[in-house]
Amino acid sequence: MKKAYIPVRGRGAAANPKNRFEACEKQEEDDELGAGPTTQLFNDVSKRIIVKNASPDVRFSAGINPYRGCEHGCVYCYARPSHEYLGFSAGLDFESKIMVKENAAVLLRAELNKASWQPTVIALSGNTDAFQPIERKLQITRQCLVVLAEFRNPVVAITKNFLVTRDIDLLAELARYNAVAVVISVTTLNSELARILEPRASRPGKRLEAITLLAQAGIPVGVNLAPIIPGLTDEEIPTIVQAAATAGARFAGMQPVRLPYGVKDLFSQWLETHMPDRKNKILNRIRAMRGNKLNDPRFGVRMRGEGLFADQIQALFALACRKNGISGASPRLSSAHFRRIPAPVCDNQLSLF
Repeated sequence: MKKAYIPVRGRGAAANPKNRFEACEKQEEDDELGAGPTTQLFNDVSKRIIVKNASPDVRFSAGINPYRGCEHGCVYCYARPSHEYLGFSAGLDFESKIMVKENAAVLLRAELNKASWQPTVIALSGNTDAFQPIERKLQITRQCLVVLAEFRNPVVAITKNFLVTRDIDLLAELARYNAVAVVISVTTLNSELARILEPRASRPGKRLEAITLLAQAGIPVGVNLAPIIPGLTDEEIPTIVQAAATAGARFAGMQPVRLPYGVKDLFSQWLETHMPDRKNKILNRIRAMRGNKLNDPRFGVRMRGEGLFADQIQALFALACRKNGISGASPRLSSAHFRRIPAPVCDNQLSLF
């Protein structure tokens, strides 16, 4: 008999599937009320904060992730399997057991001061969202932005949380040196769909408001339609691009949904729970874009897909950008003003917190 998954309040996943590196599966008792786990924080003792990227599909060679795991709980998140390297599940564990890099700013300052550091654009939130809910309290991302602004090292921040507007002062300072761009991810403009698809992320209207506030502050801001889910959100491409452009977005990007490892099962369960009548259509559209599979990890195609539906999505996105006078490329940032500052932070820098 097929197991029925009970939606968990405030969470995207409804279960903790087996870790692919574990020989045994941990079974937890079902909660008939769907209450779900509370968020737990764990200290991440990593010795480095800047991670290098060699993927040809990603534009940035360096990134910062102040947190591992993400409380936003987006059920489709491609980063979920990364939690399995920590001994956790890609399901509820990913969104409720958060690794926190408490000394991220100290590590960042030390790494930027090394003679071996060649100034380059750093992606903030290359894996999990640096502005997720716990950041409001911990302010680790803000501390990193203080360091980046002090060193004038260029950074691209990618988020789906309105909280990014808290740091407009630091982002505007970086913008003075053409050293920052912010990308707001928008999956849907349907608030009810967003509530169950991305339960703890900012609602669509707040993300558009964030674009407006950032643009008004002179900060280059764009929109990322990610992920586009064929058969569910692809029809919204024109309206999302138009709404973002109206709000002040200067550039735009897009990626079709990716479902690596256990994410495909979590997403299938989510469809069965929330929209069983559309499940087969959506999964078949994804397969049509992914070589008859739910995921195709090959470099060169994993970020855009292949086939008729992939081509239609690309064409619709390009047309929407042209109609709204929006560029498909983010601005080129500069490291010309980078400087090393080995001395401790002075009083006026501390006032930025």
